[in-house]
Amino acid sequence: MSASPLPEALEMIRAKHQLPALAAASIKGVKILESAAVGVRKLGGSEKVTIDDRWHIGSCTKSMTATLAAMFVERGEIKWTTTVGEIFPELHDSMEPQWAAVTLEQLLTHRGGAPAEAPANLWRNAQTRQGTPTEQRLQFVRGLLLRRPEPPPGTAFVYSNQGYAIAGAMLERVSNQPWETLMSTLLFPACVMPNAGFGEPASLGKTDQPWGHMREGGKLIPVPPGPQADNPPAIGPAGTVHCTIEEFARYAAWHARGERSGTASLKKESFVKLHTPAADGDYAMGWGVAPREWAGGNALTHAGSNTMFYAVIWIAPAKDAAFVAATNCPGDEAAKGCDEAVALLIGRLGK
Repeated sequence: MSASPLPEALEMIRAKHQLPALAAASIKGVKILESAAVGVRKLGGSEKVTIDDRWHIGSCTKSMTATLAAMFVERGEIKWTTTVGEIFPELHDSMEPQWAAVTLEQLLTHRGGAPAEAPANLWRNAQTRQGTPTEQRLQFVRGLLLRRPEPPPGTAFVYSNQGYAIAGAMLERVSNQPWETLMSTLLFPACVMPNAGFGEPASLGKTDQPWGHMREGGKLIPVPPGPQADNPPAIGPAGTVHCTIEEFARYAAWHARGERSGTASLKKESFVKLHTPAADGDYAMGWGVAPREWAGGNALTHAGSNTMFYAVIWIAPAKDAAFVAATNCPGDEAAKGCDEAVALLIGRLGK
């Protein structure tokens, strides 16, 4: 397989795992080495995916929100130690007391006491999407802060979209701008991601981009663009970004380069901070950290899914290289297909 042209090799993986579509890219330095997209935008349709199509990257958004926070830290507008209580003083009398001392860094490393699952009533309300995204997030955050942290802040790692929603709301408060605007004006330009956006990639009533798919009774069902095609904006900072596969790779390479020498938008020390796990684990700020021989040291990784797409990112800072893959369906076969695509690209780079 490794000697085949990339589209042909990806098509074999796509067919093996019965995915509607599959895209992958590798990058070294600032140069895209290989990239391809194969399959269809939706099952039952004739529109084929292209290299310029956009893919929902789910929780791979988390490292982007953490990176945005690092930009604000460098600008002196917030600190890693800034607390929820400091940012939302008007909620001091109503929030559970333990929340007041939770820091931005704790939230971004999943150690702030935010729950693994959104409380059912808050989730139902978030699904109604009433108000601007910023208003939706603040209402969601207020509801979270009324509840006791679980577990107590600083005591354990609990992976939480809710914690990232709080962190995003903190950045909105200090900047007085929506998280989406901050991402579009600060992060995306820094990483050369002009086509990046939020929510489902396709337009209402059109198949102009990949559709997500859900599994029902063991079958994949296309999900048309609309309110049910992505998670609500309330948890946007945890996972609502979409971008092309090459933009995804450029973002990865930007982080690889940043850890080695910094970038024009963020200092090396900030990248190191973002990539360093908490003392008691292997999770940094939106990154899993794992030693890999092929990476020449620690690799950074994350997977993401909004339950309708799936994406994965692997970065080797020591090699100044990165690998990404995405598909427009969820589940084990999606994860296996994307992992095989990344493994293929890693193997091809070494030849």
